[in-house]
Amino acid sequence: MLLQLHHITKIYGTRVIFKDVSLSVAPAGITLLVGANGAGKSTLLRIMAGLGRASAGRVERAVDDARLGYLGHATFLYPALTALENLAFWRDIYALPLSDGALETVLERVELARHAHERAGVFSRGMAQRLNLARVLLSDPQLLLLDEPGTGLDTRSAGLLRREIAAARERGAGVVWISHDVASDAAVADRVVALHDRRVAYDGPASAYDPERSC
Repeated sequence: MLLQLHHITKIYGTRVIFKDVSLSVAPAGITLLVGANGAGKSTLLRIMAGLGRASAGRVERAVDDARLGYLGHATFLYPALTALENLAFWRDIYALPLSDGALETVLERVELARHAHERAGVFSRGMAQRLNLARVLLSDPQLLLLDEPGTGLDTRSAGLLRREIAAARERGAGVVWISHDVASDAAVADRVVALHDRRVAYDGPASAYDPERSC
């Protein structure tokens, strides 16, 4: 297993966000993490990534930080740097053996090659999100954690995103994906984990998921 959560509980002040959440993430699979606003999806994903701490329970992660890709609501991009310079910065941070040519190839994958020398600060929300995806893909992550990555993307870019997520699964990565378009994205996923009423209300095949019965 790439990741295991054992009886995770998160409390803010006196408010219980979720309790007794146990689940595992295996290689070569896409898990869609769903639930209503305020259910704790982003909080749980940050705990998976090591960016937040559980109030109780235990996290076991068999992936080091260099092979963990996390894409949250913040893009982690530097607006004064070009697209290529942003990728070079993250390459150097993680000491990845990638040439500038390899960085340009990643930009091609997210359809930003012709914008390689433009500053990220002038990018639209969708372009910035695609550059953020390129940043995550640099390390060929074994565990890919995505918090509503389709936000702000047009139809073409959303299709590109789904292709890259499917390609990550084909390479053997485990993917956990918070979606804002469950009806469309469940068709790409293998599994759905649904949070409701501070607990896991459903954990099973995406093809069998019925949101009405999981609430």
